[in-house]
Amino acid sequence: MEARATLRYARMAPRKIRTVLGAIRNQPVELALAQLRFTDRAAAALIGKLLASAVANVQDRYGDVDTAGLFVKAAFADQGPTLKRFQPRAHGRAARINKKTSHVTVVVAGGE
Repeated sequence: MEARATLRYARMAPRKIRTVLGAIRNQPVELALAQLRFTDRAAAALIGKLLASAVANVQDRYGDVDTAGLFVKAAFADQGPTLKRFQPRAHGRAARINKKTSHVTVVVAGGE
């Protein structure tokens, strides 16, 4: 029994998201949610909502399932499209700013 939740076009670089995902991978869901609650990174709030959505998807698909038996099977962040912006610099020049986006996927599984 497994379900996934996906967040697309998150306005954060995948490198920043992967540090938080590494902390919850292969953890029980209860422990992962508690860990995200006390993680001091902006990505933790996004991933917490995404993990809660994955748990809700399990309950929707398989009925009322006990969350104690669920664990984070996979969690990964892929690069989305990059927004290219320009910032004015000295002497009429312009510097390019790349605003990266991410596609984040969390897979939750549990034994039946």
